[in-house]
Amino acid sequence: MSGPPGAASEPPNDAVITVSGLTKRYRTVTALDAVTFRAARGIVGLLGANGAGKSTLIKILLGLLEPDGGSATVLGYDVTSQGLRAREWIGYMPEHDCLPDDVPAAEFVGHMGQLAGLPPREAQGRAADALRYVGLDEARYRAIGGYSTGMKQRAKLAAALVHDPRLLLLDEPTNGLDPAGREQMLEIIRRTGRTQGMAILMTTHLLADVERACDYVIVLDEGRLLREGPLESFRTVKPVLRLDTGPAAAPTFAEALTQRGLSARVQGHEVLLDLSDFSIYDRVRDLAAELRLPLIRMTQETSTLADIFA
Repeated sequence: MSGPPGAASEPPNDAVITVSGLTKRYRTVTALDAVTFRAARGIVGLLGANGAGKSTLIKILLGLLEPDGGSATVLGYDVTSQGLRAREWIGYMPEHDCLPDDVPAAEFVGHMGQLAGLPPREAQGRAADALRYVGLDEARYRAIGGYSTGMKQRAKLAAALVHDPRLLLLDEPTNGLDPAGREQMLEIIRRTGRTQGMAILMTTHLLADVERACDYVIVLDEGRLLREGPLESFRTVKPVLRLDTGPAAAPTFAEALTQRGLSARVQGHEVLLDLSDFSIYDRVRDLAAELRLPLIRMTQETSTLADIFA
């Protein structure tokens, strides 16, 4: 498969997504607040809680929403002035259920191929290939209304893949799936990005999905860019010393440690402390004795993406 008919032979350059100062407001709510990042090829995880601005960003990248400020390009196309051209090379899997219940998957995915510009016969052939790729070959002539949630999610992915895009935008692709269904979906995503060489931007609020599938991570929080970088940069951080101090003492302990030049933060009834060297154990002990603060337990562990996001 070589892309949609009528499109240029290839997108204009190798840039995947470039976002600069992107801002979007809904009346009094700022969904995106001057977001800037650059995403290269690979599997990029767009991580954030519900309401962080992930879906708004996806819709802007698709050219379906106009930003109030800033700019963005996808595959070298400006999303505001060249959104239609960009969409020729994008496969989009929406978050919400949008499938017709009384239509077989083969017919639906073939129809989506025709909407992308494929001739009818080629669209049906590619639909069969795409459904086989996502594991729905034997169920492709069944009405979608009889599908499980996992099968429906894979049918949406097949529809996003049918026209052989250069970029996949996946909005919460594991939404509603049980653990087995999630693992199956993530395996397809990993295979598509790593063996098929397709660029993927995957939004999710699930830290585990990012850790299991992505190469690069962009973290949004209430419309702002919190952090970005290769997944390994989130993992290869200093070990953490976890101090169980009880809920009443945690803020006081963390503040005292910070005043002494240590990187400390409160998480529930515990204090997390970056462990730069082992002398910190003695400093923590001495501080607890000096301030007469409880110190129930000290444990060392490696920071996870969950720790950093928290």
